[in-house]
Amino acid sequence: MTLTIDYFAVPPNRKALQEGRLKLTPANKALTPVPTSQEDFMAPGLRAGAFYGDEKSLLLHGDVKAQLQKIIDSGLKVDAIVTSPPYYGQRDYGFDGQMGLEEHPKDFIAGLVEVFDLCFQILKDTGSLWVNIGDTYWSGKGAHKSIESKQGARRFGVRPQDRPGDGTWARPKQQLLIPHRLAIALQDEGWLVRNDNVWIKPNPVPDQVRDRSSASHEYVFHLTKSRWYYYDRHPVGRPMPSGSVLPPLSTWSAAKSAGGTRHRASFSEELVRIPVLATVPPGGIVLDPFNGSGTTMTYARKNGRRSIGIDLSEEYCQITEERLLDLKRTEEGV
Repeated sequence: MTLTIDYFAVPPNRKALQEGRLKLTPANKALTPVPTSQEDFMAPGLRAGAFYGDEKSLLLHGDVKAQLQKIIDSGLKVDAIVTSPPYYGQRDYGFDGQMGLEEHPKDFIAGLVEVFDLCFQILKDTGSLWVNIGDTYWSGKGAHKSIESKQGARRFGVRPQDRPGDGTWARPKQQLLIPHRLAIALQDEGWLVRNDNVWIKPNPVPDQVRDRSSASHEYVFHLTKSRWYYYDRHPVGRPMPSGSVLPPLSTWSAAKSAGGTRHRASFSEELVRIPVLATVPPGGIVLDPFNGSGTTMTYARKNGRRSIGIDLSEEYCQITEERLLDLKRTEEGV
């Protein structure tokens, strides 16, 4: 199968605007974002030192803020950002200064705000930011003493939340509310929060607790730069008998990633389906600044979109490269 994308085709909405069949309002104009040229996407300055690159995908390896600044300096704009940052205190990826192991959750949120401030500069005015992030409970108990192997895998040494804490946010048994604290912090920076979509997990990891409900959901926040932005409900909506299409619901039931890669917390394709199909026009560009094993990039490629990914881990970049090359061979019929 060969996938052909006409990056310069006139979208139906833009054609309707040109022909006067669609009233020129800010909302309608946002439905026809100006496509980023292939020349800009293939700019040598942007691709210099890339881990992997072809005509549909660009993978950058290194510190996320440095790589985002590289994109800013190139002048490239993207249609949407779809990502899942490291969760607070949940994984040790083995890098000094990695995000997610800050001493206090306030520092973690402040670091993410800095990253998304850079993303704001890269995103088109008609673009969307989608952030999947889970929550964390403060423990305050020190390193775990369980001999159960599953506990050992989840609890690596002394995590930030295992320390004594400050008696306010950081106190034993406290749910930190990191997803909503992040959303509010981004709102304070000028982002417009459109939805706190709830990801319902039908097969959550068993929660070994006795005095609260077992956690079985996370959030996928949808944020925009302005009131008017590109959003096409038709490929992701709910068809009605009348022929109309309603928007998707804000509760998404999706199984966790089935794995298949060496990434320990890989993204689920079902989580990126609505963000990619609804807010990235065909032939448009999606960015994942915390790329991991490349689910956003591979899903975008399979659905006629271009993509850029950034990751600090060389191992995860290698995983993404392998997946992209597999897709490229399939497209070329090899």
